[in-house]
Amino acid sequence: MRVGQGFDIHRHVDDPDRDLVLGGCVFADARPLAGHSDADVAAHAAADALLGAAGLGDIGHHFPDTDPRWKGADSLMILARVAELVREAGWRIENVDIKVVCERPKLAPRIDEMQRNLSTAAGAPITVAGRRAEGLGALGRQEGIAAWSVALITSDDAANPTSAEETT
Repeated sequence: MRVGQGFDIHRHVDDPDRDLVLGGCVFADARPLAGHSDADVAAHAAADALLGAAGLGDIGHHFPDTDPRWKGADSLMILARVAELVREAGWRIENVDIKVVCERPKLAPRIDEMQRNLSTAAGAPITVAGRRAEGLGALGRQEGIAAWSVALITSDDAANPTSAEETT
């Protein structure tokens, strides 16, 4: 059994050509986030937690913002590819839990849809909860949105070649 922790944060931008995307849901009337991809902090945090748990680096290693292939990329596609990499390394994704911290938009009305989108992309259960920063710091001032996540993966193979003991 392995546990990974993920984090992502993006700042808001005033760009009429971008949409705010969280958990694969477009929030059309909300300020978008800056990013090379669609800047979906929920999907990015989940991907980073899975990569960390499997000892496969981080999202920036696999999907660098210097690579034009990922310009405007759908983060659910990135999460699906990460889940595939984790499985190819011999791991089973048990679950991922994500906390999205933002003052706006209100996430509660779309949480079920976000969870479905993310779970489908990962092929495993993903839960999402929204949290507010209560006006504190950059997130409280609505300068951006952040997400934290934790992932649990398991392997029946005690000699898994990507285990931490063999890679250090």
